[in-house]
Formats: sequence, C-alpha cells, structure tokens
Amino acid sequence: MLVALRVKNFILMDALELRLEPGFNVLTGETGAGKSIVVGALSLVLGGRASAEQVRPGADEAEIEALFDVRGSDRAMAMLDAAGIASEGELVVRRVVQATGRSRAYLNGRLCTAGELQALAPELADVASQHESVALTDPSTHLGYLDRFGRLVPARSELAADVSALEALTAELRAARELERGRGEREAFLSFQLQAIDALSPRPGELADLAAERNRLRHAGRLHDITRRAASRLDQGDDAMCDELARLASELRAAAEIDPALDDVARAVDGCWTELSEAARQIARYAERAEADPDRLSEIEDRMYRLEGLLRQHGPTLDDVLAARARLAAELERLSGVESHVAELERRRDALLVVAAERARKLSAKRRKAGEKLGAAISTELGDLGMGGARVVVDIEPHGGDRAELVVDGARLGQDGIDRVEFLISPNKGIEPRPLRRIASGGELSRALLALKRVLAECGPAGLYVFDEVDSGVGGAVADKIGRAIGDVARHHQVLCITHLAPIAAFAGAHFVVAKENAGGIAKSSVTRVDKKDRIAEVARMLSGAKVTGASLRAATELIEAARL
Repeated sequence: MLVALRVKNFILMDALELRLEPGFNVLTGETGAGKSIVVGALSLVLGGRASAEQVRPGADEAEIEALFDVRGSDRAMAMLDAAGIASEGELVVRRVVQATGRSRAYLNGRLCTAGELQALAPELADVASQHESVALTDPSTHLGYLDRFGRLVPARSELAADVSALEALTAELRAARELERGRGEREAFLSFQLQAIDALSPRPGELADLAAERNRLRHAGRLHDITRRAASRLDQGDDAMCDELARLASELRAAAEIDPALDDVARAVDGCWTELSEAARQIARYAERAEADPDRLSEIEDRMYRLEGLLRQHGPTLDDVLAARARLAAELERLSGVESHVAELERRRDALLVVAAERARKLSAKRRKAGEKLGAAISTELGDLGMGGARVVVDIEPHGGDRAELVVDGARLGQDGIDRVEFLISPNKGIEPRPLRRIASGGELSRALLALKRVLAECGPAGLYVFDEVDSGVGGAVADKIGRAIGDVARHHQVLCITHLAPIAAFAGAHFVVAKENAGGIAKSSVTRVDKKDRIAEVARMLSGAKVTGASLRAATELIEAARL
C-alpha cells in the first residue's frame, strides 16, 4: 500500500505531499491541470525512465519519494531481505533526477539501480494507463493468476516438490553418467596418483625432521670441530673449566664449615660444577657422533625432493597430501560401483517421473476448466464496463519440450507444470483474440485490466492499483458500472483512479483535486484533498462544467449518497 507520495520540482509541481487512504482514492481536476503528473511521479519511483524534461524549469533537480507499507506482501519483503535492505514493513523509495537528465535511486536510503526498482515494482503498484507498463500484461504472471483463480496453488506446490526432486535426481544422474563415460581413463589416473603417494608413504611432520637432519649433515665437520674444542676446554687438559670449578666448590665448602653464611654460595657453585660436568659429557658424546655421511645426506635430499613433488600436486602440507590420498581412494572405490549407481538413479528418476507426469496432466486438465471459467467471467465484466463485444480467452499451450530433460507428452515439465498460459482479448466481435499487451487503446487497456482485476481481486500481488484513462469514451450507466467495479477492487486493494467522470469519482473513499495556476510566469500544479461540501462542489463541477449550479450540487449529492449504498 502507498502511504505517502512526496514530489518536489517535478514538471509543473514545485512541492506536493499526497497521503492516500486504503481503498478507493480518486484524483480529479480540470483538463490539463496536471493529474497525470502524479501518475508520472509514481511511475518514476517504480523504475520509470528519467529525463531532463521532468525537472521543473529553474530547478537543479526533481525529487520524488514514496512511502510504501509492504507488510502485506511476503514476496516484496523476501526481495528486500535478499537484497540486504532492512524494512520492518516499510519501504521508502526515492528518485532524484538532475537537470542534465541523470538520475539516482534509493531503497530505504541505500543506493540502487533503476533495474532493481523495476524488479520490485510489480509487488508495490500496478499502473494501468496508455503510456505505462502494466504487470497484468506480462504473460509470465498469467499462470499464477489462473492457478489462484482455480484454487490450484496447492496442487502446483505438490508438483513443484516432485519436480525439484526430479531435477536433483537428473543432475545427479547426469554427473554419474559422465563419470561412467570417462571411467577407464579416470581409474587409470587415480591409480597413478595413489601409487605415487603410496610409493613414498609420507608421514605427518616428516619434512621438518628431514630438513633438520639434512642441516646437521651438511655442517657435520664444523659441528664436530666446535663440540670437540668445547669438550676439551670444559673437561680435558690441565686448565679444564670443570676441574677449576671443582676446586672452587671444594674450597667454598670448607669455608662454609667455618662460617655457615657461605653455605648457600658453596652449594650454588657445587651445583654449577655438576651441571657443567654433565654438559661437558653430552658435548663429548655429540663430538664423537658428529661425522659426515654423504650417502645419508644424498638419501635425505632425494626423499625431500620427491616429497616436495607431492606437495606441488596436493599440498601445501603433507597433511594435505594424506587427505588427497583418502579422497582419491574413495573416488576410485565409487568408480568401481558407478554402473549399479547409474542403474539405481535411473530407476528412481523414472518412478518419480511417472508420479510427477500424472500430477502435471491432472493439473493441466484443471487449468483448462478454470481457464474457460476465468475467460467467461472476465468477458462478462467487460460487457458491464461498456465493452459488450469484447471476449477474453485464457490460452493454454504446452511448453516446448525440445532439448528438455524432463518431458511429459512432448511438453517440457517444470515446477509450474507443462503449461504456458496467456490472456488473449478480442476487443470487438469479429476480431481474433490477441495478447493483452498488444491492445493499443489506453481506454480499452484500462477497462480490460479493470475487468481482470475485479475477477482476480483476491489474487493480485500488487498493493496499489492505479487506473488512468479508465473512463475514456464512456459515460452514463457505463461510468456508474466502472465506478462500482473499481469500488469492488478497492475492497481488496488500494486504488488510485484518475477520472473526468463524476459517477466514478462518487464511489471514492478519498477525493483529491488537482489545480493549476500561474506563479511568476511559470505554471504550477497543486493537489488538495476535498471533503464534505468541497467534495460535493468538485463532483458538481464535473457534472456541469465551470459553472456550478444548485441543480448540479443536488445531483452531485445524490451521486455520492447513491454510491454509498
């Protein structure tokens, strides 16, 4: 539902704030006053094309802002959530057009593209006029309307679940068959990879151990010389450090017997002698082992080279290599049973296809019956709206099945079934029905859409219906019927209707009047809500023209009161 529309410097309007009510809102005014400007502003925030001509003369930019209540549209809420736009049930759409013709668009303050607005627009409003695109003229929406009219949505949902499972099985079967076709070559490749890993039998952490050993062997001579000299200075020769420290420790123990205050120091020196002696023995043992071994060094370097080759294929670590080995072995095992797996998938797919095909046939038959009823109902409505010679046909054809993986009776099976649906209309007797989107007359288009919306009043997704030129070429009793029809639609949807006819305006719950005046040599349009006496005066003007008489005021009062019955 559209809560408010704010317009600034748009064509003839310098400032406007229009707050619509739920139900039937009507917009009236003199010819040329600027009624269609409101529709143009709304169309712009719904993703319409921007141009420099839309900016009011003398202004730098035009700005249109619309506040929508989207709590009643699950799809709109889902689209906003998917786009990462927080809404909490409200959506502010803002469009700014610069005098150069460039424009910017925002959804709840977030910059977006006109394409994003256009995708969201059908969930916000449906504009019917000679110059605007209309959601109901899009054939892709017609199957949904038919299913809602025929109460076939549960059956379609059941079919969609079956088809989703079929699509998943088909994709799995396609992959299994592809695997089966390349089985021999793949098995040879996997076996080769496994043999390369198993030939080395790598261990976790092995490369670090080998690198440390290689480093020791590369520097074995230097390590031998350093440790041999260290062992000699520590515990060999006349001036060995350990011998000197032993003498100092002995002397301090003797001194501590004289003065116990030296006892701690004596024990500390004695401890140092013990640790240094142990270090000297370890260094001596290391010096005895630190010998060059060219064969072992060559063996280590060769293994490291081969392990690094595995890392380049499966790395970057040996843990990754071992994980790759597990995957290769598992895939090789799967390949050994791929033929039986393909056979099982085919059996499951074929069994489910039989079930889904039967559901699709039944759904298609029900659609054809519902389509006849829907076409007749819309045709009857068109007769009441002054198009007595018009006829609507709900055309149901099978989807083309060429190259499709899921086919039922030659038709492609999708989650919506096997049918393609489009509403066709013959505006006059003797004319072949043609697609709704190809109707040229704005008045015929608006009335055709009004008939559709009245029959499908409880099915349409849009929160706001806008009718412009719905009264083109009609009057009298037909205008009254159009007003009542719009009133019926307004029981389920918010409606904004631009009209010249008093019998239509009389049915509105909220009445707005557009007026134009010259200010500083520049035309200016304004919109005012009227009620009570002002509303009666406006309806009287619509009945009698510029001069409002007592008779026209009485007639206007009677029209408004009759519309309430």
